[in-house]
Amino acid sequence: MSPDLKLIIQLQGIDGRIRELQREIATLPKHISHIEKALDSHLRKLEADRAALAANQRERKNLDGEIQAQEQKTSKLKDQLMEAKTNDQYRAFQKEIEYCQKAIRRSEDRILALMEESEPLQQNVKVAEAALGEEKSKVEEEKQTARSRTAEDQQALEALQQERKMAVDRVTPSLYSAYERIRSKRGGLAVAEAVDGRCSACHLALRPQFFQDLRRNVEVMFCESCGRILFYNPPVSFEDVAAAQADAARS
Repeated sequence: MSPDLKLIIQLQGIDGRIRELQREIATLPKHISHIEKALDSHLRKLEADRAALAANQRERKNLDGEIQAQEQKTSKLKDQLMEAKTNDQYRAFQKEIEYCQKAIRRSEDRILALMEESEPLQQNVKVAEAALGEEKSKVEEEKQTARSRTAEDQQALEALQQERKMAVDRVTPSLYSAYERIRSKRGGLAVAEAVDGRCSACHLALRPQFFQDLRRNVEVMFCESCGRILFYNPPVSFEDVAAAQADAARS
């Protein structure tokens, strides 16, 4: 295989890994945003549970105030009852007192109901606080993992870009220009393997003579259909594998 073709194949592999790393680096912030949204849902749940408990406590406090007001009013009415001049006044004060007492009983009954309701509300708040704490720890751990992965990817990306520069410096400039032109037009894939007499990228059959020339791997050739740079990997025979294993054993 010609040195230029080897370099172009190497360059295609490097660019593929660079593209994957860039995609992952771009995806990680989205992943962090996604897990933070999950944390927001736990926070909203806790806020809703706290709001329900606070509303319960406010209503109980308001009812306590109403009971005190009704008790004070009842006390004044009883004083006025003792000073009633006529039976009509007496009965009117009695009705007012009964009305106030009924209002007090209603408020007391409602307070009891609210006290019963407050127990599960308090439990909901405790559960939501615990769930939020667990989720915060999980999110922070995932964010730290994402940051570490991003740093690793960035380091690997810089190494690949350096490796790419070295490969570009060694390849024939005209071939590199063709590679970049094809890569920009073909979704980043400028090099394809010829398999079973076909281009593995566009899957169209190659002319027999063209394929025969390609198999010699003497010069850089382009697919006549899609324009990609083609290469041919000769099949490895059993004898070749056995010989390689024997060489490895001797060494």
